[in-house]
Amino acid sequence: MRNVFVLCAAVLMSGAPALAAGSTLPDVEKPSAIDPQAKLDKLFAELKRERNEKAAERISARIGAVWAESGSANIDLMMQWAQKAAARKQFDVALDFLDQVVTMKPDYAEGWNRRATVHFMMNNFAKSMVDIQRTLELEPRHFGALAGLAQIMKGRGNNVLALDAYERVLAIYPMMRGAQAEVATLSEDLVGEGI
Repeated sequence: MRNVFVLCAAVLMSGAPALAAGSTLPDVEKPSAIDPQAKLDKLFAELKRERNEKAAERISARIGAVWAESGSANIDLMMQWAQKAAARKQFDVALDFLDQVVTMKPDYAEGWNRRATVHFMMNNFAKSMVDIQRTLELEPRHFGALAGLAQIMKGRGNNVLALDAYERVLAIYPMMRGAQAEVATLSEDLVGEGI
């Protein structure tokens, strides 16, 4: 009897749910056995093969979800606050949070990418480029950062570098319609200019 009491006390103190007589253990979602890098490799392979635009968008959203996983509740919260501030056009507030994110977790590519995006929204293109470069050092397949780089290059009138960046996007994400359209337009423009 004492052993049953000790077992019940241990279960209650551990925070595990108590079981009614005759019940079975509840289904608990097990953490994924696949590490994030292996998951990304699989998703990028699927993205490269996918020829349906909507299916490719769903895969890119899953990639984005993996990129968003910082592994830290504090970082995740600051990223949410930064996103809300940027949506309200409170860019200085967003940058304060993102500065903390990249300081606390300098190997977190998405922190750098989000900060690059906020700099871009503020027309701080030089600062955006620095953060894009760091993003791509950490995650060379970051098609969002590459597309941002392409936009900056195009805005500066450097169509050759813009075309190169968009082609790099399409090598990773072939069904990105915006990049496809930009490659077509830039290619025509450059042919007209006689590269």
